[in-house]
Amino acid sequence: MHKDLERILVSKQELEKRIAELARDINNDYRGKEPIFLGVLKGSVIFLSDLVRSVDLDCTMDFIGLSSYGNASATSGSVRITKDIEKDVEQRDIIIVEDILDSGYTMSYLVDYLKSKAPSSIRICVLLDKPARRKTEVHADYFGFEVPDDFVVGYGLDYAERYRNLPYIGVLKPEIYNDKKEVDVN
Repeated sequence: MHKDLERILVSKQELEKRIAELARDINNDYRGKEPIFLGVLKGSVIFLSDLVRSVDLDCTMDFIGLSSYGNASATSGSVRITKDIEKDVEQRDIIIVEDILDSGYTMSYLVDYLKSKAPSSIRICVLLDKPARRKTEVHADYFGFEVPDDFVVGYGLDYAERYRNLPYIGVLKPEIYNDKKEVDVN
């Protein structure tokens, strides 16, 4: 285990098993359709890669960059687009793929933004759901794991751009993120 972690929350094996289950559910729901998997940068990249390799559908991918944290460890509630989507999504089925759903501010903003582009449907697929932090009425259609209100890293999730490459989800020791004054958690 990495020295900065309190514990491993979700193992590599648990991740692999659950992603296969999510892919099976998506395959069933989108049979005969060609969805766009829209990854929210940067945290979703590893999850999105494994998920699309597990689905058995004709599909495409695109990415959007959003920021609601700036240089803090908690969201400001103000969201801005840092990289826009490139594909035309009008009359297309969109599956938003995100690493974690916590306050819901960013996801609510994204869903409203995408609705303005007139897609056929929008569904949300998140690796981790943290309902204890929810501030808005947004819910994932597909989620991997419900997690407690701990600072989690690994498998794409970061703290100050570190720990994304861990092959599991771990809980970061509080002294690691409490000692830093300025961080980028996107």
